[in-house]
Amino acid sequence: MNLYAFGPIAAVLDAAYAVLHTLTLFLTPLTAANAAALAVIVLTLVLRLALIPVGVSQARAQRVRQRLAPRLAELRRLHGGNPERLQRETAALYAAENASPLAGCLPLLVQAPILSVVYGLFVLHTINGHDNALLAGGLFGSPLGSSILAGWGAQPTPAGLVVGGVLLGVLLVAQLLSRRLLLAQGAASAGLAAPAAPTLPGALSPAAQATMTGVLSWLPLISVVFAAFVPLAAAIYLTVSAVWGVTERAVLWRMLRPATR
Repeated sequence: MNLYAFGPIAAVLDAAYAVLHTLTLFLTPLTAANAAALAVIVLTLVLRLALIPVGVSQARAQRVRQRLAPRLAELRRLHGGNPERLQRETAALYAAENASPLAGCLPLLVQAPILSVVYGLFVLHTINGHDNALLAGGLFGSPLGSSILAGWGAQPTPAGLVVGGVLLGVLLVAQLLSRRLLLAQGAASAGLAAPAAPTLPGALSPAAQATMTGVLSWLPLISVVFAAFVPLAAAIYLTVSAVWGVTERAVLWRMLRPATR
């Protein structure tokens, strides 16, 4: 089943196509064959600008978790043997603080459909019944509709090697920096937690929590592998978005840092 042929989704995709194609035509006199790639970059930056409130929400949620860390640790100490009671008390604590433990998930939830639209725009030859002119675009000779791995195929082209290598390299660095920042923020939150008490049945020990955080921190690097398989345009979106994301997160973390006396 082709989800992109479903009426509402096809309409959204067609609207996105109209915007991206119009921007490509506008940029063509400036960048010629690279206009569509530049259009993807510009739209990615515009979308990330629009999502700044979501990023602020994520940063504030991280600060809330840091501030509540001692009280959450105390709840785990008191109710670690009763998961249902622990869940109720934790939910009550977040409700009392007018916060949500899921707030940090918003950026991923918002960007997933955007990435799906970008993917559809560069894999479909027809969109809502008309030809897809965006497939004619490229980045320094690498077609936007082909994956990076295709450029590194049996007969690799210099353009494919350079463009693909730079994109994946930048994306890898951005995600490694993001991981480092995530671990630093997690360490800051853990540093505010109450002294560890004897671990109760059903509760994760501090060492286990640290191990879980360390494992989960590697998950964003999956996007580097993903970027090698999706159309080049989607890889561009992922790279630009990742660079913006880690920069925004670092800036907001500093801006929202509680004042020290």
